[in-house]
Amino acid sequence: MAAPTQDTRSTQDETSGFRPTQEGIRMPQPPTFATSAEERLHRKQQLAGAFRIFGKFGFGEGIAGHITVRDPEDPHLFWVNPFGMSFRHIRVSDLIAVSHDGEVVHGNKPVNQAGFVIHSAVHHAHPEVTAAAHAHSVYGKAWSALGRPLDPITQDACTLYENHGVVTEGRGAVVLDPEVGRALATGLTGRKMVFHQNHGIFTVGDTVAEAAWWFVNTERNCQAQLLAEAAGTVTQIDHANAKFTADQTGTPYMGWFAFQPLWDEIVRTDPDLFD
Repeated sequence: MAAPTQDTRSTQDETSGFRPTQEGIRMPQPPTFATSAEERLHRKQQLAGAFRIFGKFGFGEGIAGHITVRDPEDPHLFWVNPFGMSFRHIRVSDLIAVSHDGEVVHGNKPVNQAGFVIHSAVHHAHPEVTAAAHAHSVYGKAWSALGRPLDPITQDACTLYENHGVVTEGRGAVVLDPEVGRALATGLTGRKMVFHQNHGIFTVGDTVAEAAWWFVNTERNCQAQLLAEAAGTVTQIDHANAKFTADQTGTPYMGWFAFQPLWDEIVRTDPDLFD
């Protein structure tokens, strides 16, 4: 007997990329909120969860690293991790809110000065950016020392094809100079990610989930290319196929959606993040 046929037609739009559809089945969507307070709580929960995930993946490096999310009610504020706190321990109640002028508006813990210089510049220059992420992950640091973008050598690497770059200003130095922060912000114009040479990965997104996923994705792509180049001659994916894949997997929706399995895992293993 022949297998029953199903309606597997697909749709594509600028927000979500490739989305298979079937009668009665709908792709998950980012949540919407009735109030700013509800949205703020959600963003802070996502932020605490993203830190836990970064810690789980070993992206922590002593006191280095920061993820921020813009406040939904006051766009001149962003929420960030306290300086010197382990990613693996961060809870919603630990997060602090900082103004673009450097004033701690909510919370009583110190702020990473380099993190403030970078993120205040990014959030000020890009009102469309909701979240930004940076950490001193091993493979991102290693690749950043090469001073070049990643190549489209795998399907996953195509996610950021023609949508990332390299910033060389202030390379290798602790970012305390506002001009370097502004250079990073400029480098992120129209891009999801940049490498700061001799420093590491910086990603942005419409949601915490998206920014965090581009970081995870980039770190793994750095690892894959370093391994491939160490093993021999690498074959790149041609432009047409790389661009097609980027159009399907590189949208803000797909960044958000790809993060959801990680979110589900951390909610189950680390429920205290909501405290």
